[in-house]
Amino acid sequence: MKIGGFQKVSLIDFPSKISAVVFTQGCNLLCPFCHNPELVISDLFNTAVSDQEVLYFLEKRYGKLDGVVITGGEPTLQPDLIDFVVKVKRLGYAVKLDTNGTNPDVIKLLVKENLIDYFAMDIKAPFEKYPLLAGTAVSSKNIKKSIDIIKKSGVSFQFRTTFFESLLDQEDISQIKETLGE
Repeated sequence: MKIGGFQKVSLIDFPSKISAVVFTQGCNLLCPFCHNPELVISDLFNTAVSDQEVLYFLEKRYGKLDGVVITGGEPTLQPDLIDFVVKVKRLGYAVKLDTNGTNPDVIKLLVKENLIDYFAMDIKAPFEKYPLLAGTAVSSKNIKKSIDIIKKSGVSFQFRTTFFESLLDQEDISQIKETLGE
């Protein structure tokens, strides 16, 4: 996996768990408000952390940490994501995945293999505004499919939105809630 950063302890990224956070490199969106822009275009950054380094740390911290958050960038772009998650699970950790929801097939496979304990999915905007907030064209069909997979998975989850008054308004938030069936 292309790992662009590794936070060894977090008390806030995984609800009710002390966790480590793995930041994957590469994203298929170009959100103008991205809080991890250095992880978006992975080829621009050569300071990758090895899988082995992360797994070694997790092995040594077993019993002190409860979980591992895999975030990004967009983790579902990583071709070896599932192999990495399997290794983390074998070490006895709960796994939380942060995703933008653009790759429902990967999400479906992770659910099918019972590899994720918590999902956090970013809902960028109402579908007609997605290109503006995602910085590129996005398949609303894929976003809807990911929402459905996560909601039906039986896995704990949260859907979240980054709110910028210059890009979204309360009507947009209402539309997002409606999309989520809330």
